[in-house]
Amino acid sequence: MAKINIIDLSGSKKADINTEIFDAQIREDIIQKVAEIERLEEQQPYAPYLWAGMQTSASGNVKHNRHVWKTDRGKGMSRFPKKRMSDKGDRFTWVGAVSPDTRKGRRAHSPKIARKEIKINKKEQVFALKSALAFIASNDMIKKKYSSLADFDIKIKFPLIFEDKITLIKSKEFFEKLENLLGEGVFSVAIQEARVRPGVGKMRNRRYKKNAGLLLVIGNKQEKKISGIDVVKAKDLRVVDLASNGARLVAFTEEAVKDL
Repeated sequence: MAKINIIDLSGSKKADINTEIFDAQIREDIIQKVAEIERLEEQQPYAPYLWAGMQTSASGNVKHNRHVWKTDRGKGMSRFPKKRMSDKGDRFTWVGAVSPDTRKGRRAHSPKIARKEIKINKKEQVFALKSALAFIASNDMIKKKYSSLADFDIKIKFPLIFEDKITLIKSKEFFEKLENLLGEGVFSVAIQEARVRPGVGKMRNRRYKKNAGLLLVIGNKQEKKISGIDVVKAKDLRVVDLASNGARLVAFTEEAVKDL
């Protein structure tokens, strides 16, 4: 059971907390497996909307028999499904619909949803979360993820655990205290920064790229709204939040550690 310092608002040690949540064995293969599955679960499958091009009352509106009312026979028109736009007596104005050959019709051979639901063994998922918590508590693993910190001397020991008052202060004060605690080098990595994406992606609704930044884990009953970092409650914490492509910079509140 490790003894970890709790940091107060001034950046100095307030007390110690004994916890085992950062003591699990680090298994990068299991972390990567579970994180990849969690990432796939939140992605939109590559396929069109199921009823795309078919949300119209075109089918069945036109009769194909001769010498009856509301028929298209003898009028020199195709047998496509049609929707009626106007009528006067037995003279109708129809527009083709639904069929792939018509305007706003469905696609002929659209991509099919072939993805199967991937299940994770519950014990494996719990172990992956414990392993990810130990993963982000290692300074060496954090330096391995962030290339800008490879030759940087990180003075503070991870994981960061703040006293619960950190959720009550305003954003400006929060970032000032975080910069004093982390130092300029680590602080530059901890803040999310949007920059213009290079290449053609700018024209495809992906103009900006944003780094992950620091993740602040708060207690289940705590609230914190702040821009520049990500905030998640302990009950909603996932492996992909902690260890997507390496050990992320993560800070916890005292209550969050108790909830975990």
